[in-house]
Amino acid sequence: MRIRTALERLGPLYIKVGQVLSTRQDMIPPALAQELEHLHDRAEVCPFDRMAAVLEADLGLGWRGRFRDFDTQRPLGCASLAQAYAATLTDGRSVVVKVQRPGITTLMATDMRLVRGMTRTLARRTPVLSETTGFDAMLAVIFEAMRHELDLTLEAANMDEARAAVAAMPDVEVPEVVHATRHVLIQRRAPGTCIRDADPADFEDDERERIGTDLLTVMYQGYFIDHRFHADPHPGNIFVCPGGPTTLIDWGMVGRIDRHLGMTLMMTLLALANNDAHAVAHTWPEMGRPTAWADIGGFEQDMAAVVPSIASVPLDRLQFGASLATLLRLSSRRGIRINPMIGILGKSFANMEGAVRYLAPHLSVTEVLVRQSRRVLAEYARQTLSEPQLAYTALQLLSGLETMLPQARAVGRGLAGGGLTVQHAAVTRPFSLTDHRTDARTRRFERHLLGAAALVWLLSRRRQ
Repeated sequence: MRIRTALERLGPLYIKVGQVLSTRQDMIPPALAQELEHLHDRAEVCPFDRMAAVLEADLGLGWRGRFRDFDTQRPLGCASLAQAYAATLTDGRSVVVKVQRPGITTLMATDMRLVRGMTRTLARRTPVLSETTGFDAMLAVIFEAMRHELDLTLEAANMDEARAAVAAMPDVEVPEVVHATRHVLIQRRAPGTCIRDADPADFEDDERERIGTDLLTVMYQGYFIDHRFHADPHPGNIFVCPGGPTTLIDWGMVGRIDRHLGMTLMMTLLALANNDAHAVAHTWPEMGRPTAWADIGGFEQDMAAVVPSIASVPLDRLQFGASLATLLRLSSRRGIRINPMIGILGKSFANMEGAVRYLAPHLSVTEVLVRQSRRVLAEYARQTLSEPQLAYTALQLLSGLETMLPQARAVGRGLAGGGLTVQHAAVTRPFSLTDHRTDARTRRFERHLLGAAALVWLLSRRRQ
């Protein structure tokens, strides 16, 4: 309780660090992680005359002429970075005006320098922990998220991207951006109330299930297709109303992952749902890298013991966010360093699962994932067979062949001369087919070769 309160008093950067740490039970005790989950980014109300100076600087002296009405007495929200106000434009549109607190950018820059220095000191004193957790990479993820929250034009761009992504879903909306500057964001006001305060009795059963399914679909699409997702979909950021749309607000914190990480994460989640410990043990380390002292065999044994217990949970109570936290803790203990974005993904998963259960507690997140997997696989196939991806794969194949040809010539000369040695890292050792196959570059080449062969076969079938 004291640690959480202290972080809230220190300010927004420390709150974000605490929120991310709450997903890293490999670094902090579970009890502390559970307490940090309740961190709230809230602050005392800043007097409006100070906020009015920001509005005047960004919108001009006549900023009041944009609005028919502006409620300056009761902010809709009061966070440590900004305050939000209800207003009505002169054309009658109901909007929310988000205004950044004065001086917050300078304060955040100072705090970032301080936290970065503290982290480097911690990394030097705990080299083993630093090797598995990657303090610098974790801070980079947090700082990138904060950068979008400190520049409201970036948040507006996130909203435009998200609105385009959900355009095919008629019942899901992202608020329209009316105007954005670095310190002021004007957006359409979401109808209804946040999902936490909504009364389930006001909704029909099929509507509640539809809302939950839509929310999970949006998140899965972000994780596995768009590779861009809402990183903080807590219940306060989701608005619903009977017979109306479901609206996702507050797009300041957005996670971005690459295609490989998205594919590997999906395989891991499906393996968890299918009680396939062997698959989890092999896909999970693909999202990071083993350290020099990693115990891969021990991690496989951990998965053999843990995965069945996760898979035995009824589908409507299986929580992927908590499952990812468990895998993260066990892999760090075994010396496997995982992509720092996994912590953000786990937080996003946990928040969305919790929000969905307010209206649709019976909904199985696993069943929705399985249904969406068909769409995801179709999209992966389309991307793989697209002309840019085929050209990229061919380039990788040619690059691999150029790498392998000198090695093949050396092998031929060695065989012709009656002996064969391979030089690697200034050490001469007899050639071993087993060692050769475990080389990472060789494995990548083999995967590219097999993938190219499969693509050639598919294209020939399509032509026939």
